[in-house]
Amino acid sequence: MEGDMDRFTFEAQVIQWRGPAPYFFAAIPAEVADKISRLRKVFSYGWGVIPVTVSIQSVPFCTSLFPKDGGYLLPLKDAVRKKLAIPEDGVLQIVLTLGRSE
Repeated sequence: MEGDMDRFTFEAQVIQWRGPAPYFFAAIPAEVADKISRLRKVFSYGWGVIPVTVSIQSVPFCTSLFPKDGGYLLPLKDAVRKKLAIPEDGVLQIVLTLGRSE
């Protein structure tokens, strides 16, 4: 894992939440989640959600991290997941920057 104050590069496991409609997330590794937690007050816009800019295989997108059990989940947009053919149980190389890029 690499990182500076607000940018992180890491591997994350894809997980599926099987609700009424399935959602796919990347589980943020604990070490990265701890660092993000220390910065959450600077970047969060309420109830712990943190806006981020993400790149997976050079495909950028914006979303928000969701707090979950002391860590964070990164929602994987269907358009990105399908474009990159990300499998349900895949491991992704992620570049994540806290905040939105303009």
